[in-house]
Amino acid sequence: MALRNRPPQYVVLTAKHHEGFTNWGSPNSWNWNSVDNGPHRDLVGDLGNAVRNRSLHYGLYNSLYEWFNPLYLSDKKNGFKTQEFVLHKLLPELYNMVVRYKPELIWSDGDWEAPDTYWNSTEFLAWLYNDSPVKDTIVTNDRWGAGCSCQHGGYYNCADKFTPGELPKHKWEKCTSVDLQSWGYRRDMKIVELMDLPDIIEDLVRTVALGGNYLLNVGPTPDGMIPPLFEERLRGVGAWLDVNGEAIYGSSPWRVQRQNKTDTFWFTSKGSTVYAFMTTKPKRVILTLYAPKTSDNTNVTLLGNPCPLTWYPITADAGLVVALPELPFTPGQAWTLRLDGVL
Repeated sequence: MALRNRPPQYVVLTAKHHEGFTNWGSPNSWNWNSVDNGPHRDLVGDLGNAVRNRSLHYGLYNSLYEWFNPLYLSDKKNGFKTQEFVLHKLLPELYNMVVRYKPELIWSDGDWEAPDTYWNSTEFLAWLYNDSPVKDTIVTNDRWGAGCSCQHGGYYNCADKFTPGELPKHKWEKCTSVDLQSWGYRRDMKIVELMDLPDIIEDLVRTVALGGNYLLNVGPTPDGMIPPLFEERLRGVGAWLDVNGEAIYGSSPWRVQRQNKTDTFWFTSKGSTVYAFMTTKPKRVILTLYAPKTSDNTNVTLLGNPCPLTWYPITADAGLVVALPELPFTPGQAWTLRLDGVL
């Protein structure tokens, strides 16, 4: 998901989940939305303004199906040969959401019970990409009908928490949750059921090294607060990116994505610069990287440390040995080597 070749930093809000409650005043969800009920605020609009004021891209999650909607349940009972829910609820609401808020990304979900022909997905997507007010900027995922996942879409989610074993041929995203047991807030969640910060950073690094985007979910409380344990992890990711973000944002997969010999490294690249991530603290101060091909212009540094590191080539063809400095403390327990002038 290149988002028109701009660094894909984006926020995705759940505009409507499977229960059908909309976080804006949808004209098709009378009295079952955040304007008529609860906070009495247009949450989709309010967050969109805040996100765009920070130069981030704004995405909206929308569930196609609704657990309890009588129109949907009737269509389902009819074997999806009728489309009362689609014609009178789903599509008018989608059109309203796009025209009103102009998202740059639509994260579709809840498609798996019916084929794309029931959802009229091709009709909506044709309008979205050809005639809508976001036709030149919009990006969509792959959940638009049973069997579409990992087959059709601007980028693939495939399955929840999807992690490929090798570099995919199509742009993809890993969507995962800090809470390992739930996508929403749980009052009874235990700390052992949450991803800790080093696990999140390692997951992020692996995803980007394999060409994916990383979308990290947290479930807010009923009054819209982000629980402190979630906030701690989000701030920790931000602090780690303050130092290591240049190796993440705008990077591309390198010709080698992983080295897993004496020490494990994940790699990304920008032009003739290669980044090597260490997601666990090395046991030795001398590291061996086998894949990079060095030159007379090769320079090695540790992000966050301006001093060049001592290195020497293994052979004339490939590989180098690097002497590490004392690694600074980082809550994420991950460090990045920058290798300039290598192939």
